[in-house]
Amino acid sequence: MDNAQSPELRTYLAGQIARACAVFCVDEVVIFDELGEDAKSIEGEFKGIGKKGQACVQLARILQYLECPQYLRKSFFPKHQDLQFAGLLNPLDSPHHMRIDEEAEFREGVVLDRPSKPGKGSFVNCGMRKNVQIDKQLKSGLRVTVQLNKCQNKEGKVYKGVVVAPHVPRTEAGLYWGYSVRLASCLSAVLTECPYKDGYDLTVGTSERGNNADHITLPAFRHMLVVFGGLQGLEASVDADENLNITDPGVLFDLYLNTCPGQGSRTIRTEEAILISLSGLGQKISAVFPDQSKG
Repeated sequence: MDNAQSPELRTYLAGQIARACAVFCVDEVVIFDELGEDAKSIEGEFKGIGKKGQACVQLARILQYLECPQYLRKSFFPKHQDLQFAGLLNPLDSPHHMRIDEEAEFREGVVLDRPSKPGKGSFVNCGMRKNVQIDKQLKSGLRVTVQLNKCQNKEGKVYKGVVVAPHVPRTEAGLYWGYSVRLASCLSAVLTECPYKDGYDLTVGTSERGNNADHITLPAFRHMLVVFGGLQGLEASVDADENLNITDPGVLFDLYLNTCPGQGSRTIRTEEAILISLSGLGQKISAVFPDQSKG
């Protein structure tokens, strides 16, 4: 992001990454500062939040904006300079980006600040012609995943549904349901701050110095992490990470792969590497989960 020459190009770069993640059904995007610097040492007009580099924060904000269904964006994304050109980006058009009259078992929604009768649940805007009353009282402004009741009273003022965990459409119905976004201060934090109880059980680093990806077979896994470096590769991220006492990034990962052997350019940009790598690994991932690849 830092070497993009204008705010418009910064935004378009983020849009390319978001599209790649959606096309290949990525569940989690982790953005790490390859130089391990905090916000005080990064110049520029994009004022980030927290202690992360401003480019990382802007990328995270645009990725979150694009992942959010269009009918919910006004509720979660107030006007912000980082999103100035985000409206020009190509939409993700993921399964959870529903049309107003589209019939579906699951929908994303926002809890409304609307009183309900004692013993009744909150009202949720799920982007439909009527609001949905859920089974629980929740704080207004929360984003929730709602499973709609199969039998609805079409004459009623509201639809009925229940709140479910965000992973349920993915794990139980086999629907791709967007990605979550996490910021990490350095490369090691990508691994140590993993949200999954048992961590990532298959980690893959990408580099032109890695082994030829065409010649490998993936082992069985539950949570696979693929890591891409910035302009200077993963080597620069390892050197800048004070928590790592190594020089070879390959020792961090279960597999260290070159996903584009014989490249005709000295450098492959990160947004290109994501498309190339996920495309090349796609068939290998499908071989691990043969039943799901048919869906």
